[in-house]
Amino acid sequence: MRFFVLYVLIPFVMLFPSVMHGQVKTLNIVYTGGVNGKLEPCGCSPKTDFGGVARRAGYLTEHRKTLSPYILVDAGNFLDKDTPQERLKAEAMLKAFSIMKYDAAAFLKMEKEFPYSFFSGLLKKYKIPVISDMPRYRQSISTKRDAFDVNVSVNPMNYQKGRLNVLLTDQPIPEIKHLKGWDVIILSSGEILEEPLKANGTIIVSGYPKGERLGILTLQIDSSGEVLEFKHRWQALGKDVKEDVNVRKALKEYGAGVAGLLKGAGKPLAEISYLGVSKCGECHQPFVESWKKTRHAGAFSSLERAGKSGDPECIKCHTVGFGEKGGFYSAKTTPMLTNVQCEACHGYGREHLLDFSKPVQPVAEYVCLKCHIKSTSPDFNYPVYLEKIKHK
Repeated sequence: MRFFVLYVLIPFVMLFPSVMHGQVKTLNIVYTGGVNGKLEPCGCSPKTDFGGVARRAGYLTEHRKTLSPYILVDAGNFLDKDTPQERLKAEAMLKAFSIMKYDAAAFLKMEKEFPYSFFSGLLKKYKIPVISDMPRYRQSISTKRDAFDVNVSVNPMNYQKGRLNVLLTDQPIPEIKHLKGWDVIILSSGEILEEPLKANGTIIVSGYPKGERLGILTLQIDSSGEVLEFKHRWQALGKDVKEDVNVRKALKEYGAGVAGLLKGAGKPLAEISYLGVSKCGECHQPFVESWKKTRHAGAFSSLERAGKSGDPECIKCHTVGFGEKGGFYSAKTTPMLTNVQCEACHGYGREHLLDFSKPVQPVAEYVCLKCHIKSTSPDFNYPVYLEKIKHK
C-alpha cells in the first residue's frame, strides 16, 4: 500500500509543480514608526550614531532593486510636540517621505498635536499618502505592488478579506494582540521588539525608536493570499550608509530655518545673568587654564564643524544657560557664553562675585546628567568623567 501511494504522488507533483512552488511570491514590508522627531543622530557618540532620514533614503535608493517588490510605510509618531522648530522639522520629515516615496504614513498621537490647517498645505505640496483616525483624513488606503493588493489602515475594524491587511497603530501590545483579520500589525508605541510576535495569525512588529534602524519584514505569500512564512531583519543605519543627496539638501534647508528662529529681534530676551569664563578667570586663572584643555572648552566649535551651531536641540548642551533667562542667545549676541563654561557646571556666579564667602555649587552628578544622557553619552560614568574635568 505504501508503494502505491508513492507511485501516485510522484507523477502528481511532476505534472503540477506550480501547486508546490510556482504560486508562492515574496513581498517586503519596509517600515518605520515612533521616530519622534529624530531627523538625524546628534553624532555626540559613535555608539549612538545611527539613523537619520538621509541615511534611510540612501539605503533605499541603493537597495531598491533587491528589496522589490516592497511597500514602504511609517506607523506614525514621527513628530514631537508642536513647537516652531518642530513645525520646520515636520516639513523636512514630510519632504523626506516624499523623496523616499512612502506608500503610507500614519498620523497618530504626536501628529495630532498639530492642527489640520498646518498639514493641509504640506500634504498637497509633497503628496504624502496619509491615513489617520482624525477628521478629514482617510483611515485606509489601497496600494498594489506586482500581484499584491494591500490594504493599509489605522482602523482595527477595517481589514478586508481577499487582500493583504496591514494595520498601523500606536496602541500597546496588550491592547492589539487579540485582534483578528490582520496579516501584519506595525506599532509606533515605543515598544522595542527585537523579533516579531505572532498572535492570532498576525505578525506584530514595532518601529525602532528614533529611526535608528529600518525594519524589513519579508513575507512568503501563496496564490490565495495566505502568508506562509516570514523573515525579519533590522537594517542598521550607521555612518557606512551613503546618504541621499536630495534628503540631505532638505536637512540643510531645515537647519537654515532653525537658525533663523534664533535670530529673533537680534538681541537676547533678557539682560545677561551669567558672568562668563573671562570674569571667572580674573580670580581663578589656573582653573580656566585647566578648563581650556578639556573637551568642554571646545563644545561649541564642535557644533560649528557639524553645521549644527544654530540648532536649539544641540545648543542647550554646548553653551551656558541656553533657554534660561539671561543665558546664551546666539553666537553673535552672546559669544561670551559659548562652550560648556564654569557656570554650566557650578551655577550662577554673581552671588559669589558679590560675596566671596558664598561658594559656587560643587559639580554633582545630577548636573552632568542634564546633558550626559544615554542617547548622547552612553559611556557616561560620573567618577571617570569627573576626573577628566577636575581643575589641576
